[in-house]
Amino acid sequence: MTAQETLNNVEKALEEIRPFLMSDGGNIKLLSIEDNIVNVQLQGACTGCSVNQMTLKNGVEATIKKYAPQITEVINVA
Repeated sequence: MTAQETLNNVEKALEEIRPFLMSDGGNIKLLSIEDNIVNVQLQGACTGCSVNQMTLKNGVEATIKKYAPQITEVINVA
């Protein structure tokens, strides 16, 4: 998969998960993809949420890996 295809697939994954985050007053921004690691920034209500790491791993990371299986990790950059 090319870098552009990976970027497109990660964006598709974020579009799938974004409505769920927005319904709770949050959002997510893609910062970069480096060495199969996706760097994102949780925004809005997600920044202070006590379960944001669970959301990041079980929701965001799982969805991204569904679209781009080569991704090894998703990191929230505060």
